[in-house]
Amino acid sequence: MKKFYLGILIMSASAIQSQKFPDLKAPIAEKQEHIREIHGDKVNDPYYWMIDYFKKGKDSTKVVDYLKAENTYWTGMMKDTEPFREQLFQEMKARIKEKDESVPVFKKGYYYYSRTETGKQYFKYCRKKGSLTAPEEILLDVDKMAEGHSYYSASGFSISPDNTKMIFGVDDVSRRQYKLFLKDLTTGKITDLEIKNTGGSAEWGNDNKTIFYTANNPVTLLSEKIKRHTLGTDPAKDVTVYEEQDKTNFISVYKSKNEKFIFIYSGATTSSETKYLDADKPNGEFKVFQPRMKNVLYSVTPLEDKFLIRTNKDALNFKIVETPLDKTGVDNWKDFIPHRKDVLMQSISAFKNYLVFGERQNGLSQLVIYDRKTGKKEFLKFDEPAYTVYSSENPEYNTDNFRFGYTSMVTPSSQFEQDLKTGKRVLLKQQEVLGGYDKSNYVTERLFATAKDGTKIPISIVYKKGYKKDGNSPLLLYAYGSYGSSMDATFSSTRLSLLNRGFAFAIAHIRGGQEMGRQWYEDGKMMKKKNTFTDFIDSGEYLVKEKYTSPKHLYAQGGSAGGLLMGAVVNMSPNLWNGVISQVPFVDVINTMLDESIPLTTNEYDEWGNPNNKDAYLYMKSYSPYENIEKKNYPNLLVTTGLHDSQVQYFEPAKWVSKLRDMKTDKNVLLLKTDMEYGHGGASGRFDYLKDTALVYAFMFKLEGINK
Repeated sequence: MKKFYLGILIMSASAIQSQKFPDLKAPIAEKQEHIREIHGDKVNDPYYWMIDYFKKGKDSTKVVDYLKAENTYWTGMMKDTEPFREQLFQEMKARIKEKDESVPVFKKGYYYYSRTETGKQYFKYCRKKGSLTAPEEILLDVDKMAEGHSYYSASGFSISPDNTKMIFGVDDVSRRQYKLFLKDLTTGKITDLEIKNTGGSAEWGNDNKTIFYTANNPVTLLSEKIKRHTLGTDPAKDVTVYEEQDKTNFISVYKSKNEKFIFIYSGATTSSETKYLDADKPNGEFKVFQPRMKNVLYSVTPLEDKFLIRTNKDALNFKIVETPLDKTGVDNWKDFIPHRKDVLMQSISAFKNYLVFGERQNGLSQLVIYDRKTGKKEFLKFDEPAYTVYSSENPEYNTDNFRFGYTSMVTPSSQFEQDLKTGKRVLLKQQEVLGGYDKSNYVTERLFATAKDGTKIPISIVYKKGYKKDGNSPLLLYAYGSYGSSMDATFSSTRLSLLNRGFAFAIAHIRGGQEMGRQWYEDGKMMKKKNTFTDFIDSGEYLVKEKYTSPKHLYAQGGSAGGLLMGAVVNMSPNLWNGVISQVPFVDVINTMLDESIPLTTNEYDEWGNPNNKDAYLYMKSYSPYENIEKKNYPNLLVTTGLHDSQVQYFEPAKWVSKLRDMKTDKNVLLLKTDMEYGHGGASGRFDYLKDTALVYAFMFKLEGINK
């Protein structure tokens, strides 16, 4: 293999952004010839060697040295912003109520809640028996458990049916691979069950001693098996009750709200299958509800007398069908809520007397109350132009009280409880913004950009009153646009530090999400993926045309698949943005999708395509950010990643940055920040992430000449 070793060289002064950033040496990565040949197409990938840490771990010091050199570089380039970043961090932290408590949730005789304490990064998970005035029982002190760990995540708190035991998962590496623990709630003893590489949660059989959990492949991280464990037995002898043969599917196990069934769900982007078991008979055999059907997704909700099924069978936007408890096959399915072309059916919350449907219409979420006795429907109404409403935690089945959340770009997160029978609504809690916050000082709008094919793209925007629409004001445009995930309008107290310094913040609801219905997603995936990128560009151009901003003051941000979006738009329209923030970006699409050893690759075929297919390969190659870097000017770029990222491996952004630095012809800044301790989701503490936000804001503020 021929080597072109350049080491860490001096970057020419012409590659440094004006005088706003110091003239420092930038890392230039080594090149090694690596030929990828497939479908008669030969491509040299000179930075392929950066995969070595993933393959070899700590033995690959060269990769780590390079990432550390990049960290030294960005630290030096942003050195003068350190006092400002600390100011931003303290400012954002000061808005957070440090001593706080979640709204208690009642289940089977206990009120469950979490609370945080002043100066503590994590939380305490607690309960009270029968009344909120009863003595507090601390189930888990996560603040104490996390001591000595740079990263710590406790999740999946699952209480046994008799309320005496709890299963929970712990990840202290940030790979989303959890180890299961048992706590005896009568003695306080915590036992390591020695069950590793799980999804982080377990479901109880009704015998109070049997649990079901998802077992993941430790290398690919794929969810491969559902296992059954009996407390007190050797986990090595745990029985596999289900093993997924299709590597494109995710699997999970969950318990029905009425606690009558244990369900196993296996699904990909286009098809799914459910198995079920009587929770009173945990050692029984799971039955197939309905064998998987091509291009059909379905999920099951049991009632006393029937099953309700949310499905897209003959229903693009999904519908609700019903079937008898003893006849679950598709031949018995009958429409309960028929398909509607203009309404996306998203979810069902079941209660003894009512159902609440989560829907989406005209790009906005909505909740519909359905009286099971009369069939009467009631829509919950809200008057803001852009908002998000959603069903909250409602674990009790035998109640007429329904909890839901509401937020907008100017309304802090709010928890309501509504009496489904009387319609009486009570605000239980609204996120408190310390230091004073007056929503009347801010404006939110809902705009529509026109894509090049004539499609109307919704944009949610917020800014502080006084924001001038003269083309000279800075604006940050955010989007995701993949997996059918809708990026709805929500409130952020940290965002106030941006708005209060003259920025507007906008979300482009581009195709690839599901904001405008299922077709919105179908038109932004696979062989239509480029619509996602052009929609974002068209949204940016619209905001410039309407003088909300200009290319000198327009910024873009996205993470993960949204980082792919950032990589694509800087290739396709580099002059539209002054700065781009690309976080944990999926930018090396073809190489990743060709390597099944890389975590989660096979799960992604229905989203991006399989490059072993020539047509899919050529289409991916036409937009993959890493493949399409050219000798031309690029905007200022801040790229972030995590060495232990389980979703998008560190080497993708590292390779992308290396190739950009080698080929770009501009004087703009290119920074790569690698967190050497965290993964895809960043820091685990409730304040640590604010330091990353402060860096992002300081990067844009520096480019805008804002220093306080």
